[in-house]
Formats: sequence, C-alpha cells, structure tokens
Amino acid sequence: MASQPAFADSKDMTVWKSPWCGCCEAWSEAMQAAGYTVRIENREDLAPIKAKAGVPADMEGCHTAMIDGYFLEGHVPLSSVQRLLSERPAIAGLAVPGMPSGSLGMGEDPAARYDVHYVNGNGGTGIFEQVGAR
Repeated sequence: MASQPAFADSKDMTVWKSPWCGCCEAWSEAMQAAGYTVRIENREDLAPIKAKAGVPADMEGCHTAMIDGYFLEGHVPLSSVQRLLSERPAIAGLAVPGMPSGSLGMGEDPAARYDVHYVNGNGGTGIFEQVGAR
C-alpha cells in the first residue's frame, strides 16, 4: 500500500446511517469520545452513498462514514481509523463487513475476532488489521 501525500489531519467525519440504527449511533458516539467531530446524516437508503464512496457490495456494513477522503464502512475500530489517518495509504477506505459481535458499537466482547479490510481504488480488497487473538 503506497502512501498518499500528507495533508491536514482532519477530525471532521460525516456518518450516513439509518435513522433506526442504535449500533451506528454507538459507533458515532465512540468516535466523538475519541475527539472526532461527527456529523450524522440519517438516510433510509444508504445504497447511493455506499456506491458513490466505492464500497464493494461484499464489504458493506450498516453505516458509511467519510473522513479526509477515506470511507469507513461498518464498525471500523478506532485503532484502524487512527492508523489510517497516520499512515495515509493510497486506498479508498476501510471496511468491517456485516456487524461482527464485539466490534466497536456492537457490545463489549474482549474475545471478539474480526478483520478490518482495506479497499483500493479499483475495488480490490485485503486485510488491513486483524482484531482479536487468532
């Protein structure tokens, strides 16, 4: 993964979510608690947002966020967001497909194990980070 040129580190994030999604609200609150400014956009249809961001169908989660030109799809952990913004790889964004139990916003589970995927500009994916013991 190549790095993008350095630019101002923004703490401003927009989150698109269903108006009825409690776990998306919990994820957004965790981002706010970590110092990010979160603007929430409630939408009944998130498909156009995900398509515009370049989220592949098999990488979809329950909400989509944008920060500094990157998308964050689903319950991406804070450590991955911080690493993304620090390293600034030349990718489109990060995704945690589905709604893994124990992921950020999905309840406390110290034994939780799931993968955080990167998505490059042409839709290719790979593992960005593995969460939990293997």
